[in-house]
Amino acid sequence: MAELIKATGERSEIHPERGRKFKLEELQRYVGGYIERVQVEIDKKRLDMIVDEEGRLKNKPFNEDASEIANRVIVGDVVIAKKGEW
Repeated sequence: MAELIKATGERSEIHPERGRKFKLEELQRYVGGYIERVQVEIDKKRLDMIVDEEGRLKNKPFNEDASEIANRVIVGDVVIAKKGEW
C-alpha cells in the first residue's frame, strides 16, 4: 500500500498491480516520468516520496501537500511508500 498525492490536492491509496512491490514502470506512470526518491518523515517513520526527477524542467504544477511533507518545493504528482514496497 502507498499513497498517491496529486498536485491538485487529491489523495488516494494505491496498490501494486502485481505482487507486493511496485514495479519501476508503475511508479513512472504515477509520477509521469523518471523517478527520484526523496526521503521524508511522517509520524516518526522514514518513508520514500517518489517524484518525477524532471518535474521542474517540465513545468509541472506545485504540489502543496507534498512540499509541506518534504519541507521543500515539490512539483507534480508523487507517491509515498515504505521502503521495500518498490
